[in-house]
Amino acid sequence: MAKTTTQYVCTECGWTGGKWFGRCPECGQWGTIEEFHEAHVVGAGGGLSSSGGSHTAPAPPKTGLARPITRVGTDQVKRIPTGFEEFDRVLGGGIVPGSVILLAGEPGIGKSTLLLETAGRVADRGDQGGKVLYISGEESQAQVRMRASRVGALKDSLLLASTTDLATVLGLIEREKPALAIVDSAQTIVSSQVDGIAGGSTQVREVAISLIDMAKSHDIPILLVGHVTKDGSIAGPRTLEHLVDVVCQFEGDSQTALRLLRAVKNRFGPTDEVGCFDMGEQGIEEVSDPTGLFLSTAGQEVEGTCVTFTLDGHRSLPIEIQALVTSSVLPTPRRNTNGIDANRLAMLAAVLYRHGRVNLLTRDLYVSTIAGGLAKEPGCDLAIVAALASAAKSRPILRTTCAMGEISLTGQVRPVPQLNHRLQEAARLGFTRALVPPDRHSGGRKPIQGLEVIEVTYLAEALEALGLV
Repeated sequence: MAKTTTQYVCTECGWTGGKWFGRCPECGQWGTIEEFHEAHVVGAGGGLSSSGGSHTAPAPPKTGLARPITRVGTDQVKRIPTGFEEFDRVLGGGIVPGSVILLAGEPGIGKSTLLLETAGRVADRGDQGGKVLYISGEESQAQVRMRASRVGALKDSLLLASTTDLATVLGLIEREKPALAIVDSAQTIVSSQVDGIAGGSTQVREVAISLIDMAKSHDIPILLVGHVTKDGSIAGPRTLEHLVDVVCQFEGDSQTALRLLRAVKNRFGPTDEVGCFDMGEQGIEEVSDPTGLFLSTAGQEVEGTCVTFTLDGHRSLPIEIQALVTSSVLPTPRRNTNGIDANRLAMLAAVLYRHGRVNLLTRDLYVSTIAGGLAKEPGCDLAIVAALASAAKSRPILRTTCAMGEISLTGQVRPVPQLNHRLQEAARLGFTRALVPPDRHSGGRKPIQGLEVIEVTYLAEALEALGLV
């Protein structure tokens, strides 16, 4: 027999207690305490076990359950391609059989569309009979069918079900034994055997544990959609991210069509890869070479612009910085940014005044990137300062010139990681001149064909090299 006691659990940090609070005593978050019914095993005398130890008795192991690690082969593990090279890159080469992948993102970002197209492409390939099971707890079969028709995912081997009952979901997966199962989403599936509302910590934990057990026992990979809260974290208990094998974040700006897929956790591959996608009328298309997404198409030099190269995973992406400097009529000048840290802009404006002799403290500054690109890493400092000085002096910078380097409060240009990788990408895109910090290695920097590398130690030297003094 089992008796249940009421506990209260914080969905953010996992704190448990016997009393409800409006604010979590551990992490300080408001409205995250939920009721949780915990079962206790009743002993032979009718009371709860008071030994203080585990209630689970050991069971005799199965034959061959434990064996030397040197005899465990991996040849039989064959990854399943998703049909998207960008998706496969983020996952480390494809989907590992028996794995559970959590895909999280904001509402309307394109999670369901990406997975529906993935289901169609896997079904079209014909792996393991080509059967793919798509289970939706948010939409009806007719609604999913309409979206599948729009994105070209109508395949006979793509099975579609619409249910919110966990037992039905597990039964469908066990009966069909698909090559890939997709559940949309973890917050809409509920179990009748567990108390709590849909999307609550108790239900989400039960859904995750049940699907993981199904995936491991039947060697069926499962893609699980997860919702996010208003602060960007995955909704539900924190244990959800610990239980699954892979956690992917699908990001993007609602104002642009660019979507980025990142692996936050990956037991089977790297976590520093990023996949680029484009959201269009016909669904999601992968962008295998995103180098031109964040550059303008103007054919002539324009004042107030400078190009830098950022690192996103193993990729080096060119980002064009655009700056506009105007006279201010306000007591406190404006500092408007898009894709750039506003606090860092204020600091760079002060450094430019102190060490570059360009006074922008009383001017309105507007700094932005192209197409929703992000230039928030310190290595973009030199390009931001160059764009500001170019706008203030009304002198354009050559479009074949790029700048990379972090600027300290003393006006020194500091090194950036993987600079050689960035320079090689700049040369491939046709840039002929690059302003960079000095090489710290004694052997010197290897020359790159077609690219003139100008080393600058201080901000004043960089402005002089750009003709902005």
